[in-house]
Amino acid sequence: VQAARLVHRVEPKYPPLPRSAGIEGKVVLRAIIAKDGTIQSLEVLSGHPLFIEAAREAIGQWRYQPTLLSGVPVEVETQITVIFTQRR
Repeated sequence: VQAARLVHRVEPKYPPLPRSAGIEGKVVLRAIIAKDGTIQSLEVLSGHPLFIEAAREAIGQWRYQPTLLSGVPVEVETQITVIFTQRR
C-alpha cells in the first residue's frame, strides 16, 4: 500500500465573528479520498460550530496523490483535524 500524500492544501479562512471575539477552536472531520485524489465526502465528527463551514470549504479543495494498493488507485478514509488559533 502506498499511502495518500497531500499535494494541494488550501488554508481555511478564519471566520470574522470568532476572530473578533477572540474565539479559538478545532474541527475534526472524516474524509473519503477518491481514487483520483479528490475529496469525495466530508463528515464532521466534532468541532466548534463557528468553524465548521470554513474547515469544510477549505478541505473540500484539498488534493491528494492517489493511494495505490498493488499499483491500483483505491478510495481511502482518513481523519483530518483543523485547528483555528489566532496569532499573538
